[in-house]
Amino acid sequence: MNPYDVRGNYAFMISVVRCAVRLEGVLSKVSLIVTEPHDLIAELKPAHPPRLYGSAGCETWSVRFSPDGSYFAWSMGHGFVKLLSWPLTSEDIDAGRSEEKTLNCRQTVWALAFGPCMSTQDALHQNRRDHELLLAIGLNNGVIQVWVVSTGNLRVTLTGHQAPVRDLVFAPNGSLTLVSASRDKTLRIWDLAKKGASPHVLRGPDYWVFRCSISPDSSVIASVCNLDSKVYLWSLRSYTFMRHLTYDHERTMASCDFSQDGALLAIASYHSTTGWWLDLWDPYTAVLLTRAEDCEVCAYRSDNLLTSLSFSPVGFLLAFKDYRALRIWDVERDKLVTDTDHNRAGGVCCAFHPHGGIIATGCRDGHVKFWRVPRLVPSLKHLSRIALRFSISTYQVEALPLPPKILEYLTYRDIPKQKTLYCKEHCR
Repeated sequence: MNPYDVRGNYAFMISVVRCAVRLEGVLSKVSLIVTEPHDLIAELKPAHPPRLYGSAGCETWSVRFSPDGSYFAWSMGHGFVKLLSWPLTSEDIDAGRSEEKTLNCRQTVWALAFGPCMSTQDALHQNRRDHELLLAIGLNNGVIQVWVVSTGNLRVTLTGHQAPVRDLVFAPNGSLTLVSASRDKTLRIWDLAKKGASPHVLRGPDYWVFRCSISPDSSVIASVCNLDSKVYLWSLRSYTFMRHLTYDHERTMASCDFSQDGALLAIASYHSTTGWWLDLWDPYTAVLLTRAEDCEVCAYRSDNLLTSLSFSPVGFLLAFKDYRALRIWDVERDKLVTDTDHNRAGGVCCAFHPHGGIIATGCRDGHVKFWRVPRLVPSLKHLSRIALRFSISTYQVEALPLPPKILEYLTYRDIPKQKTLYCKEHCR
């Protein structure tokens, strides 16, 4: 998110935004939602399910689709990762088979990441670099294993973390830069293209680092810690700390993710007295733009943990998983478009397919479920906003000679500042 890294022609993009605003009235008359049932598509179950619910070691802590959508990885518990070709056929699901590889990591698996990968906008400007597809796996003993997807062979083992590796993410620029977050209170930046190179270590947090995310232009790392009431922003270019996004009240931080254009940073947090919060921040200005809160009517709001969130790579959708359900918020239209998976089986993770249409969730009992995502066509306004905001910062947008209403839209100030996301039972 370097404010001086500018692509494209401002005048052209601004004219597109102006045209989009004029066409808004016309587009609003077109049906943009392809109606399909929001139901369960498929479910994968471990070969050896737990004898008792909540048994340690069987949890699916991470699920991931490959960048091109051709593979799915599943931490199926007991130190095993299942690597499946995608899509699964109905015959494969019924028979419990597919073109698959089983990776024996011999340790509890906390994190998965495919790489190299590229953001949607980078893919339009650059050619993909010729690297084989890899799967990085973060383990309970602090080790990171990197496997070759095509062969199922272990390529390299990365050591250095002194505690479980809780999250992994590849930089979305086609490189082999891998960022790891650990309970040893550090993040490490690895260059897998340089054999034997030492990682850059980012220190500062006083608590376990739970989650990390990289901006679409690969310039900023966001990380959150479990008991730290602030978000850390780091420069991926200089490997230095940049700033905090600070909360006024004590929070337990759960997850974070950048939007498709990098102009928003979603943060999931929790407190026993208020339930969970889903906050959208401007990472450039450190301004909290909006806060969505859990359903205030539900009796068990205080013990409903928000465990995972993810922006869709297609459209302006934000999915989040809590102990009550999987929900998908259409931020542009400001409404829930999916509210499903209504069981308290302890869902802990979720991940969108890169082409949209499907989201996978993992549970504490080792199951993986695939859900249909509503097909929503983004408005021309929003597509124009993404193209512009990927290239320029909030400060640069505010300096443009545009009407206040358009500036408000381009900087995401048009989103309601406070919102309660009611569950399906109490929807108003």
